[in-house]
Amino acid sequence: MTRIDRLAPLALVLLATLALLAALDAAEGVLSPILFALVTGIVLSPLSDLWERWGFPPVVGALSSLVLTLAVVGLLVTLMQPIAARLVAQVPKVLADMRDTMESFSVMLRGLKDAADVVADTMGAEGSAPPPATEAATLPSMADAMMLAPAIVGQVMIFSGVLFFFLLTRHDIYATAAHSLSGQVDDIQIVARLRRAERHVARYFLTVSLVNAGLGAATAAALSAIGLPDAILWGVLCGLVNFVPYLGPAIIATALVVAGVAAFDGAMALAPALSFVALNFIEGQFVTPAFVGRQMRVNPLAVFIALVFGMWLWGAIGGIIALPLVIWIKILRDERRLNLSALPENAKVLPDDADQNAAQAE
Repeated sequence: MTRIDRLAPLALVLLATLALLAALDAAEGVLSPILFALVTGIVLSPLSDLWERWGFPPVVGALSSLVLTLAVVGLLVTLMQPIAARLVAQVPKVLADMRDTMESFSVMLRGLKDAADVVADTMGAEGSAPPPATEAATLPSMADAMMLAPAIVGQVMIFSGVLFFFLLTRHDIYATAAHSLSGQVDDIQIVARLRRAERHVARYFLTVSLVNAGLGAATAAALSAIGLPDAILWGVLCGLVNFVPYLGPAIIATALVVAGVAAFDGAMALAPALSFVALNFIEGQFVTPAFVGRQMRVNPLAVFIALVFGMWLWGAIGGIIALPLVIWIKILRDERRLNLSALPENAKVLPDDADQNAAQAE
């Protein structure tokens, strides 16, 4: 076999991977709400089981879960709007404070004549005019909102439809998937494995939701003690954004720096961000590991790579669904290993091997 023959399969795999990435990127507007709805349906599976135990028809249970999900999302968007508007309105003050800080540093460096002249000229030219970013720091206009409205409405409709029908027919979906994947084990065992993975993912996110709620409450209390405006809304935002590992806390810390500069003077401006960083450190290093458990922990490198890849591919939605997919794959892999280890040695043969052994016996 020549070297070209050996490299040909690798080249085909690389080309197929690039084509798949291009297709996923081109179909973001359709695939991202579909995948987001499937992940949401898995997380809501305990609620669907509750409707079934209470005797609700499947249609009523799926519709109730969908309405409850949309109501929660709408409520959260309504709560977050004041914070976004306040941050945008405070940008001019933040820029002015930053300019004053730079001017104070230029005064301290006047001993260096050459550098002082450059700094003085630069700061004088900037100080004579208002900050250039002030005019750009405005909320989207009505025209911009009208242009984005059809795309947003379309994605919401796709998300709602996929979530409703997944919750309505998830048992049939699992049975069909089990029938397609059946090999060493029968369909019933595969369905049971999928259901166990579903429960593990739902339990994990219920636990993480409670931890994030506690982090939000602690952050709100700390920011209220410091005196930051809208401390409760900041706590809600911190709890929500913490679902996106690494990047979410970094965004909140940066936003709290901006809010602190706008609300306080001097070193006190960093107090809100430092308080959140301290609480987030305690949550990430002690609270979450204690409640989640060793079996549910995911390799941090895998989480980070999945998060980066998801956000690079589909933006915020990709970052949100990256971790659930990693956890789902990990649990299915662990379930498969557990089931294989429980099989007797004479059952751990592939169907082809079994046929060959039977032929040899004959």
